[in-house]
Amino acid sequence: MRGGMTNETLYYACAIVAVILAGLAKGGFVGVGSLAMPVMALGVDPVRGAAILLPILIVQDAVSVWAFRRTWDRTVLLVMIPGMAIGIAIGYLFAAKVSESAVLGVLGAISTVFGLHRLWLERGGAIALPQHLPNWVGTLFGVASGFTSQIAHAGSPPFQMWVLPRRLPRDTLVGTTAITFAVMNWMKVPAYAALGQFTRANLTATALLIPLALLSTLGGVALVRRIDAARFYVLIYILMVLLGIKLMVDAIF
Repeated sequence: MRGGMTNETLYYACAIVAVILAGLAKGGFVGVGSLAMPVMALGVDPVRGAAILLPILIVQDAVSVWAFRRTWDRTVLLVMIPGMAIGIAIGYLFAAKVSESAVLGVLGAISTVFGLHRLWLERGGAIALPQHLPNWVGTLFGVASGFTSQIAHAGSPPFQMWVLPRRLPRDTLVGTTAITFAVMNWMKVPAYAALGQFTRANLTATALLIPLALLSTLGGVALVRRIDAARFYVLIYILMVLLGIKLMVDAIF
């Protein structure tokens, strides 16, 4: 763990905040979960932090998949999942071959770009992709989604860039997203196992955090209709950019 995990308080504080963010995302605050890994990386090395969060995401995915198991698009899954598998493999090789600082730097870059992209969208920006791009383009977006998900659990932007222009019905979009990311998260399990990250200590940390994850998911469902979502998202994305910059600085120095 980064810094030898000499500061247990920092680690637990970051882990708790990260899990709450992941839970809020699953509860309806879509996009907020991408801040979880940058926060986690403040208190633990990014590969271990991602490994601790992965089983929590899988548990949360099960709820979403069950709820939308009848509404999903077969074409999206068939096109994107093979690319995601390739992206996960690339992400695994990257994490296995380079230093912790390099992983930290990539995580910071992904977080910064994602945050800036979302702030741009909040101000009315958009990427106007054609509605019917060839399937091989979707597979390439799947590769990008798999890589960013393996490194930072942040596979949503590439996925959305290809899927949203297809204008799927609402429930079909939600169900397709839930199933696709559930499959992708399970595909990441062998990669993290090969990296030696499913240790007793990591799994114990995961088990301790799962109740909080479930409670925060339910909290997200209850809160999503009661707060000013626009201001909330802007704050989250600004924090993501700032944290991303900090992580890149830490990686360099």
